[in-house]
Amino acid sequence: MTGRATETHARITREITHEKAATLGRAGERLEAALARLAELAAAHARARDDAERAPLAAAYEQAWRVADTARHTLVIQREAVGLRYHRDVEAQFPRPPRRLP
Repeated sequence: MTGRATETHARITREITHEKAATLGRAGERLEAALARLAELAAAHARARDDAERAPLAAAYEQAWRVADTARHTLVIQREAVGLRYHRDVEAQFPRPPRRLP
């Protein structure tokens, strides 16, 4: 490979690495946002005064839980795409909340 070809290859490799990292970061941000929404709904559910107020919050929580679960799965896939095979740190940083509210 010539010097120019080597330089071009290195630049493209850096761009690909940068895009992989950016995609991984966005997946993490989506999971953080989904978990924050779950926390908001859980707090609102805990503050609710009666079952009529709690029921729609519980339904919204279950739907938001599915969104968060999908976001977690997407993050794991993105991590695997960049060569990260062990995901204990995902569980440590983003603990999975309960599927349903009490």
